[in-house]
Amino acid sequence: MIRVVVADDQQAVREGLVALLGLLDDVDVVGSAGNGFEAVETLACHPADVVLMDLRMPGLDGVAATRRIRQDHPGTAVVVLTTYADDASIADALRAGARGYLTKNAGRAEIAAALRSAAAGQAMFTAEVSDRLVEALAAPPKSTAERPDGLTAREAEVLALVARGLTNQEIAAELYIGEATVKTHINNSFAKIGARHRAEAVRYALTHRL
Repeated sequence: MIRVVVADDQQAVREGLVALLGLLDDVDVVGSAGNGFEAVETLACHPADVVLMDLRMPGLDGVAATRRIRQDHPGTAVVVLTTYADDASIADALRAGARGYLTKNAGRAEIAAALRSAAAGQAMFTAEVSDRLVEALAAPPKSTAERPDGLTAREAEVLALVARGLTNQEIAAELYIGEATVKTHINNSFAKIGARHRAEAVRYALTHRL
C-alpha cells in the first residue's frame, strides 16, 4: 500500500481527492491538510510515502512545505497537484524537491500513476508540464566555459535527454551510441552533479538550462 497525505487549502478539493484516492486498491490516505504547516505536522504523526501537494496555500505554501518535507522526511516523496503550470512554479517546485508535477486537469488514472511513480522513486509530469520542460531544455548546448560542474558536452546532452524522459535505450538510439556508453555518461554526470536518481537530474537540467 502507498501511504498518502493530501494537502490542499480548498476543503471541497481536498475531500474530493481523499474520496478519489480511496477508490484505489493500492493507496491508503493516512491524512489530509489544509496548508503546508498542517502537511508537515501530519507527517510527524502519520508517516507517508507520498504527499499530494497543492502549491498556493496560506501560511506555509506548497514549495516551502515541499522543501521542509524533503529535509525532515527524506523517505517521503512529494507530487505537486496545482492549477499553475507556469515556468516559475514548475522550477520552484522541482528545486524544492518535488518528484512529480500535475495540473488539476489530471484524472484519477494520471494521479494514481504519479503517486506510484513517486513511491517507486521515479518522476512523472503531465503532458503540459513535460512540454514546458522540453521547451526550457531546448536551448543550444552551453560552451565548455558555461557548462557547470565539469560536465562534458556529451554528458550535458545525455542529461538533457534524461530530463526529457527518455530511457537509456531511447537515448542510445537518439545519439547513435550503445546503451553501455549511455550508462557510463549517466553515471559520470550523476557523480559530477551529485544526483541520486533521475528526478534530481531533471531538476538540475532545468535549473542549469542544459
